[in-house]
Amino acid sequence: LSGCLSLSLSLSLSLSLSLSLSLSLSLSLSLSARFRVGATALLFVVAATGNLALMASVCGVRSRRHSASRLRPLMVSLASADLMMTFVVMPLDVVWNATVQWYGGDALCKLLSFLKLLAMYASASALVVIGLDRHRAIVRPLRALSARWRNRRMLALAWSLSLLLAAPQLFVFGAVEAGEVGDDFTQCATHATFSVRWQETLYNMFHFSTLYAIPLLVMSCCYGHIMLHINNTHMRDKGKLRRSSSDGISKARMNTLKMTVVIVLSFVVCWTPYYLLGVWYWFQPEVVDFTPEYIHHSLFLFGNLNTCCDPLIYGFYTPSFRADLAACCRADRGGESRSKSKNPATV
Repeated sequence: LSGCLSLSLSLSLSLSLSLSLSLSLSLSLSLSARFRVGATALLFVVAATGNLALMASVCGVRSRRHSASRLRPLMVSLASADLMMTFVVMPLDVVWNATVQWYGGDALCKLLSFLKLLAMYASASALVVIGLDRHRAIVRPLRALSARWRNRRMLALAWSLSLLLAAPQLFVFGAVEAGEVGDDFTQCATHATFSVRWQETLYNMFHFSTLYAIPLLVMSCCYGHIMLHINNTHMRDKGKLRRSSSDGISKARMNTLKMTVVIVLSFVVCWTPYYLLGVWYWFQPEVVDFTPEYIHHSLFLFGNLNTCCDPLIYGFYTPSFRADLAACCRADRGGESRSKSKNPATV
């Protein structure tokens, strides 16, 4: 059993999809694993539809004319990371859980492990850049003229760091055989990469820090300072704040701030339980023996839910996004009605 535990039976930040001990030994799908497959497929449809619609709306003409166009490349970056999660992590999770073992070979194992972590880094770093942008827009509005070029440089740096930090996956992961389960049983895991357990724990803690803890700290500082600045401004001159709140630009800026805060909160709410269970496992591996399998599956699904939340939150706070969707629906209905008029049904 200890040999099996050293494969991919754990929750890890490198997203080696966690199969339970009983699942690996029986080579069959449990009820909770079947639920995970079905739920992930549903999340895939919702996330793909929402993020593709977000990309189409943000890149449209209406968005380019919007006063908050400086946020447009930031939302494109976030949606791109969510789409990478949608089209890489979710389909892989469905297929891998359905087949129980890994059939993709060593090269595909390394590539997909790299892409999974890259998508997570890109999403977290995009949220950090958005937080830094909102901080400068609210606290230092006079420097907003150079925001577009500064944001592009920060996004380029964020994606470069994401590529760099995810690169070790290409060397750490590989397709390995689990002799304890069966001669032909193969998994994509970190087996035999680390000589002692503390090295793997250190590797996972590094990714936990750079993927979750540090971004969360930066975002907390940004939005905390923003709230402090707004409160100080309110206390210093209530009349001035009331006049500025009636200004269209200030309303749009505050609305964008609310939207980004909710996006960050959804990231924290969706991923925190999964990360906490992962940290618990790294320091107490026996947790896999007494933690129900459905908890592992549920927490991973809850993390994937975050990719569905971003376009919904953006749509709630952005009237132009809702208008674009309504226009698309009207265009579809118009096309159907014209098609019926040109080709009347014969009885």
